[in-house]
Amino acid sequence: MKDLTRQKLDQMGQRIAKGYGVVSVGKTFAATPTIEQKLQDKIVEKDTFLPLINIVPVDEMEGKRVFGSASSPVSGRTNTSTPGKEREPKNVLGLDEAGYKLYKTDSDVYLDYETMDSWAKFPDLADRYTGYVQERIAKDRTTIGWYGETAEADTDLEANPLMQDVNIGWIQYMRANHAAKILTAGTKEAGQVRIGAGGDFVNLDHAVIDLLQGIPVFLRSDLITLAGSKLVAAEQIALFQSLGQKPTEKTLANTSLTLFGGLPWMTPTNFPGRGLVITSLKNLSIYHQSGSWRRRIVDAPKKDRVEDYNSRNEGYVVETPEKFVGLEFKNVKLLQADGTTWA
Repeated sequence: MKDLTRQKLDQMGQRIAKGYGVVSVGKTFAATPTIEQKLQDKIVEKDTFLPLINIVPVDEMEGKRVFGSASSPVSGRTNTSTPGKEREPKNVLGLDEAGYKLYKTDSDVYLDYETMDSWAKFPDLADRYTGYVQERIAKDRTTIGWYGETAEADTDLEANPLMQDVNIGWIQYMRANHAAKILTAGTKEAGQVRIGAGGDFVNLDHAVIDLLQGIPVFLRSDLITLAGSKLVAAEQIALFQSLGQKPTEKTLANTSLTLFGGLPWMTPTNFPGRGLVITSLKNLSIYHQSGSWRRRIVDAPKKDRVEDYNSRNEGYVVETPEKFVGLEFKNVKLLQADGTTWA
């Protein structure tokens, strides 16, 4: 490590230590709730999808869902003059008892000396490095949210490149607690959901309208379709093919895909290419335990690098499961260009 790099590293360590209110970053330290919230806010800012959902601080590792909405009607009347008849209050926040569970999540990174030497000439070394770590954590959060299936004691990134074993994401939350809300197969072929001419759904509009029937009418507010890039691309290709190549028709094609099944749509960060979900954005949450963020920065000369150890407790929650429906993206098949093959 060059002398200038060493000076910058020391300055960065002092700055981080001051920010966290500790003497040194060389020993494991915890972030205060105020500093932790600022850190959470910075991570959220690094992504386009995270600011749209709930990032919720909680005190316990397990507990009841924090938000939600009335999952069934609550209005009516009871004729209490009838013998044995009493008014029965309803559970306003959900029909099930599924709550949340947090898991310790490590985000350990390093920068080798060579990279730090090349960065040392920049006056914003600390901000550059901090932004690098925060952006990666933000991307990891959304990936785990869509692909996470288990929370293993020892995770294996090589075997699970989409971090399927780090935490239980939103889709898995539904698989485990409301399996009927995730359509795993149509009627054309066992274990497949086919989208395209002759399939279970002719197009995305058809799929969205059909899936929407799985959400009670009284919960159909603020809904949005979350559509994977591969499904959207297939829809666009089919539309262009049907409209032709005239300029006016191409313009129509470019502006017509504003709704699917009457609902606005978006493709969230790291969303499965063949994924399709209908819910409201504020129905999705990431919970983190207040005061659980731990950090330590270590100069590791034996490995010619600086190591940054971060951990916190967090989990994923669907606040009102009755307001969430989707396709099992692993089983979605699209009609190929030959018009006969599904893959």
